[in-house]
Amino acid sequence: MITPAQSHWLTHCKKPAKMLTGLDAWVDGLAGRVKRWRQGLDELRLDAERIEGRSSEWRALTDADLRERLRGFRSRFRREPDPDNELVLEALGAIREAAERQTGMRPYVVQLMGALALHRGFLTEMATGEGKTLTASLAAILAGWTRRPCHIVTVNDYLVQRDAEWFGPLYRFCGASVGYVTGPMAPADRQKGYAADVTYTTSKELLADFLRDRLLLGEQVNASRRLIRQLARPRAPLPPGLVQRGLHTAIVDEADSILIDEAVTPLIISVSRENEILRDAVSMAHRLAGRLENGRHYTVNARYREVELTDDGQRFVDEECHGLPGFWRSRERREELLRQALSARELFRPGKEYLVVDGKIMIVDEFTGRVMPNRTWREGMHQAIEAKEGLAVSTPSETVARMSFQRFFRCFYRMSGMTGTAREAAAEFWQIYRLPVISIPTNRPCVREQWPERAFAGEDAKWAAIVAEIERLHRTGRPLLVGTRSVAASEHLAGLLRERGLSHRVLNAARHQEEAQIIAEAGETAKITIATNMAGRGTDIRLGDGVARLGGLHVIATERHESGRVDRQLFGRAGRQGDPGSAQVFFSLEDELVGRFTSRAVLRRVRNLAQAGAPGWEKAAGGLVAMAQRSAMKLAFRQRRGVLRTDTWLDDALSFTGVE
Repeated sequence: MITPAQSHWLTHCKKPAKMLTGLDAWVDGLAGRVKRWRQGLDELRLDAERIEGRSSEWRALTDADLRERLRGFRSRFRREPDPDNELVLEALGAIREAAERQTGMRPYVVQLMGALALHRGFLTEMATGEGKTLTASLAAILAGWTRRPCHIVTVNDYLVQRDAEWFGPLYRFCGASVGYVTGPMAPADRQKGYAADVTYTTSKELLADFLRDRLLLGEQVNASRRLIRQLARPRAPLPPGLVQRGLHTAIVDEADSILIDEAVTPLIISVSRENEILRDAVSMAHRLAGRLENGRHYTVNARYREVELTDDGQRFVDEECHGLPGFWRSRERREELLRQALSARELFRPGKEYLVVDGKIMIVDEFTGRVMPNRTWREGMHQAIEAKEGLAVSTPSETVARMSFQRFFRCFYRMSGMTGTAREAAAEFWQIYRLPVISIPTNRPCVREQWPERAFAGEDAKWAAIVAEIERLHRTGRPLLVGTRSVAASEHLAGLLRERGLSHRVLNAARHQEEAQIIAEAGETAKITIATNMAGRGTDIRLGDGVARLGGLHVIATERHESGRVDRQLFGRAGRQGDPGSAQVFFSLEDELVGRFTSRAVLRRVRNLAQAGAPGWEKAAGGLVAMAQRSAMKLAFRQRRGVLRTDTWLDDALSFTGVE
């Protein structure tokens, strides 16, 4: 039996404030900087050192006595959800001692600073390898003690389950329950995961379950209306299948990836609707698209991922579709069908945007490098790709709910986050999420070496140089992590290494079954690991015996990403916690980033310099890649602004109709 209070919190969440514009936004940005200055590092360090100063007191306690003190803190936090600073510092000291006893890891002073910053609502920038996962658990226990829903949001299912299991003993010792929610889980298991004091999950699962619950509730989504109904009919149950217990606190790991990079696209819930006419039309469009020529009948804009028919293409389509029924009578509809079919052929590539698994199209998440089961592209694009691959065309889907990640995360009453790369986006974090960024110093100086990047005119020369470098470093015994941007690129490199007789392991969306074992062995002597972004954020590669003396892990990036922050996350797998390590980038003028985000005239000029072997052409190529990254990040920012404008429009429309 659910209580009225539980029913109220089930759907009650903070209403996002409208975004500021113009002079208001500028003044608000100043306010964000002032907040960062006011809550400086000196205050955080002072409080963390006060916790450190009482460490002997906690060490003197037996496990039973420490557990009893922790239970006392839990009771006080449930009575006082917003405790004073003295209580927080005392409780953190006890949790720190419990962490060492239960996990073997004693939080450093800088990790205590990070935990305090999270508790106080900051976005905490901590360098890669500084123990953000442990830091988050300290702050999460404080939030979990209140019994208000607390979610730790991370980037993929592997980290969700790993972190919940790693720190399960710590949570239970402190009197807090912990659960997790991953993509393959059934509704009953999801409900159990969300019922815990602290729940680990991904942003996609969290938002998808939030929308599905609201769809199940229907008219009962309004908390006041639901309470009146419960008072009138006390025994009337809530709709079956609800999994969440509400939103209150979110601690976002890898916040720049979740709140910035992945916020370009809203999350959409759809249901299948039988539409035989559309399925036939998609198949017909695929056949017609096969007769069109690139450059003559249509043009491709790689930067904006758009296909447009030329005048010749429009005449060809008009002639071929004359007399066809249904969709084909409308010029706008038939041209849209053709554009989708051409986009599927030109812009969506197997091994990059998707995989074909057991006769089905499986979307690959470009940010995590992982397959997203049960996800489809909308508006007929998924069916167009199925037709392209010669698969049975599935039933089209219809949108029933939509929400952007920007809007969703502004629904939490308390939010904080952490990442190793936040400073560049500090203004956006404050403007959209009201999160001030604060940088926490490292526990030990980072000694990772950044080797000079290497430029090549063509991809073949680049791959040959990468293989030669892998072979050279492999002979020294150093472990190597080679990062690629796609499944196809990782498989291509694996083939080249097999030809040279070099033993290696591959981690990508098509080969993920042994992920934990591959990561566990990646830091051992002479290991070669090829990985997509699956081995990027949150992956902790620990060095084997004697590896530090050899120079530590070496990371090779086989091309630049669209965001420099993603490159730095890959480099951050090496040189963690003061260990030695190094990283280097290889790129070519034929890489996707360069071709998509630079002008043809400039690219042609740099290529001519490269082919002529002109002095300094490598520096010019490096500048070209940097310019392409800036262009890519500007485009992504404009897309996020577009999503925010849609949110604003929906707010105005729904407020006019009276719909929540």
